[in-house]
Amino acid sequence: MENSLFKDLNLSDARSENETREEYKLRLKQNKQVMKIYNTVGRENFQQMFPEGVNYDMFKQLTKEEANEKKNQVTS
Repeated sequence: MENSLFKDLNLSDARSENETREEYKLRLKQNKQVMKIYNTVGRENFQQMFPEGVNYDMFKQLTKEEANEKKNQVTS
């Protein structure tokens, strides 16, 4: 049986008991971004882009890169 690409994501629209409102809204936003990419490129391309699947840690790296870009723009 094939592993799910979304096994590390909580795709439920329901808020968990131990989840703050901010965490919940962030999770929904990240889920929406992942599903947008998936629906845009298709299943096969998505598997090639993320062979190990997707998780929430990949968003932490993106935000660090975005912060560096903004920092470089301000100093320029």
